[in-house]
Amino acid sequence: MILIIDFGSQVTQLIARRLRDAGIYTEIMPSTSDSAPYLAKKPKGVILSGGPNSVTHSDTPRVPDAIWNNAPVLGICYGQQTMCEQLGGKVEAGTSREFGRARLEVITECLLFENLPYETDFDVWMSHGDHVAELPDGFEVVACSKGAPFAAIANSELGYYGVQFHPEVVQTVGGTQILKNFATLICGCENSWSMAAYKSQAISDIKEQVGLNGRVICGLSGGVDSSVAAILLHQAIGDRLTCVFVDHGLLRKGEAEEVVALFGSRYNIPLIHKDASKLFLSKLEGVSDPEQKRKIIGASFIDVFDEEAQKISGAAFLAQGTLYPDVIESISVAGGNNVTIKSHHNVGGLPEHMKLTLVEPLRMLFKDEVRQLGRELGLPEVLVGRHPFPGPGLAIRMPGSISEDKLDILRNADAVYLDAIRKAGLYDEIWQAFAVLLPVKTVGVMGDARSYEYVCGLRAVTSTDGMTADIYPFSSEFLAHVATRIINEVSGINRVVYDYTSKPPGTIEWE
Repeated sequence: MILIIDFGSQVTQLIARRLRDAGIYTEIMPSTSDSAPYLAKKPKGVILSGGPNSVTHSDTPRVPDAIWNNAPVLGICYGQQTMCEQLGGKVEAGTSREFGRARLEVITECLLFENLPYETDFDVWMSHGDHVAELPDGFEVVACSKGAPFAAIANSELGYYGVQFHPEVVQTVGGTQILKNFATLICGCENSWSMAAYKSQAISDIKEQVGLNGRVICGLSGGVDSSVAAILLHQAIGDRLTCVFVDHGLLRKGEAEEVVALFGSRYNIPLIHKDASKLFLSKLEGVSDPEQKRKIIGASFIDVFDEEAQKISGAAFLAQGTLYPDVIESISVAGGNNVTIKSHHNVGGLPEHMKLTLVEPLRMLFKDEVRQLGRELGLPEVLVGRHPFPGPGLAIRMPGSISEDKLDILRNADAVYLDAIRKAGLYDEIWQAFAVLLPVKTVGVMGDARSYEYVCGLRAVTSTDGMTADIYPFSSEFLAHVATRIINEVSGINRVVYDYTSKPPGTIEWE
């Protein structure tokens, strides 16, 4: 394992992704966490991430003392700076800024720069205002740039390395190879981690957490995340798992029936189908603020589970399909350095009154890794390849107030849109596609008569892990065809628009 200490960078997860894709397992530790549990796993190396703070301020995060002298260390940007400052060097603030592409010149041989498809000069991605001004004893400069005389440094005797640039981003040429060099040539890792290995470890971890007699209830939505979590749990503990499918009345068309058929019949997993749609819709009545919607749905979701858990004899654990992007967007993994973008209904723990312990076997995985795990578990491709669907469901695809009539309109429009995408053979090219019902009515002309109906927004994006996304470039002919179908087939809509916003600056969902 390579341990990554997160100092609040928005791209820390990319370090983990690059190494995992190379077959090297990684775990991320918030810089504010106790390092003992992580060091007990005996990582072969440690990577210090970037971050938004300045090492020149005394109250900014530092590397825990226990990290030093255990394994090789690679500091990236802020990580390089705090490493130098803590080991006796000097960092200066604001005297040398570099943002964007910079030309790196490698001036001496270093294992970090082995096996690269170029000689000594190449583009890297910089994002810093501070810079290292004096090196600690035993370090040498191995690369420089115009704005960073110590752009890459090394103390090969101790196994400590630092780079001012960001090898984890795609703009750094050969950045993945640099990270692989640290992990394999310097730390001695093998490219042996795979999803099969993760599956075995996850099953072992579940058995250890749940014990020989523990019973688990799993929140099942029918989406990829909860489905993979449920099958993984079932392989680990068998019939001691009971899945609870809560129909909150905010699902897509025909989705409830699909879930019951798949898990109740095909996998023969004990399944409770709880229709709580009236409860959720009554609590959401008149609510238009998106954060309030999410919190109401999350709290109601927990209440329903609490009620069902009391009916299942011996249930002591609640399993959820929480993913790492959910966590990174909901809470700061570095003690406040990251910005909370939006809350997620399945992140943040359980109320004190609820006597269930969380089991989250997917918490450190990205969406594409969950799909890989699903295939490893033998799930059908029609489920593994399904587009993501948010826990709060259609509530966050309907800006403004929610009503049963509006939900029916949105369900029908979404079904027509996805049907057109499938018939065009585009479904698997798209990360996520869905319809949004806007809180706007417009005047139209239908059958020589005036209409005054809702506007439907269409969204489709491509992505790898959901952290960033680009719009899918439908042809104008396809969009015109879909708009015509929706207006003709869905009563209540007379205008259709397409969302051309990437993430960032937008999020994938509208709320």
